[in-house]
Amino acid sequence: MFTTTTTLPCPALPLPPRRASRFPIKVLSSTAYTPAGVADGRQVVELPEGLRRETMPRHVAVIMDGNVRWARKRGLVAAAGHEAGARALKEMVESCVRFGIRVLSVFAFSYDNWIRPMVEVDFLMRLFEKEIQAQMGTFMREGIRISVIGDSSKLSPSLRGFIAQAEEKTKDNKRLQLIVALNYSGKYDIIQACKSIAQKAKAGIIEPEDIDETLIEQELETKCTEFPYPDLLIRTSGELRVSNFLSWQLAYTEMFFVSRLWPDFGEEDFVKALRSYQLRDRRFGGRDDS
Repeated sequence: MFTTTTTLPCPALPLPPRRASRFPIKVLSSTAYTPAGVADGRQVVELPEGLRRETMPRHVAVIMDGNVRWARKRGLVAAAGHEAGARALKEMVESCVRFGIRVLSVFAFSYDNWIRPMVEVDFLMRLFEKEIQAQMGTFMREGIRISVIGDSSKLSPSLRGFIAQAEEKTKDNKRLQLIVALNYSGKYDIIQACKSIAQKAKAGIIEPEDIDETLIEQELETKCTEFPYPDLLIRTSGELRVSNFLSWQLAYTEMFFVSRLWPDFGEEDFVKALRSYQLRDRRFGGRDDS
């Protein structure tokens, strides 16, 4: 779909050096304890100080914001920021695997992002293909399942093919589910769910009184996961909004906003967000009368 657009090559662009974890990794045992998300008895690492495994969020969602600003601050093209952002995502995936988090959802490309320069959009689409190919070995080795949500109709046939292959190949992996929101919109998600329910009602499959939260949940794009509601949302770059991401699913999600740009967001920042989450009292509309 980008054949008439001037394109950028997809070279190896300048990236920040790989950040060494500030938290020492100590292997406990491969059999002594199996946390949530480690269903295959692989080695379990000790958590960073201050984190508790029993209150670890099962589902973390991230709005990865600030790639282009990161690049501009360094006098680089936007593409360099997006490649640096891809590296930051790899590091977060590694942390989620080690910490026993079950689901990581990331907002990779919004339905509203098509208004960006087509050269940038084209580069992003090819970067997605490149990363899916490059990370497949890691997904299989580490037990990571990849799922892509969003309206795929505007994606190129080649990208749709890579996505289908990746989803099929990793579908039985159990350690971590990585959900990539690509050409996604929270409003679109609710609309497509409503259309599906309306079609079923029209066909006599369901009655209007059958419609409840559970039925709607079953029609949302996040039906691909056992844990559709994020426990924690992290947004980088200092913006204080959810930007049409998982609009239904975030109803009771705890939120953590940080000014750091996404390519600079590392494990130390992630641990701070997790510590903040674990200090919160989640009442889901109730109250603590103690």
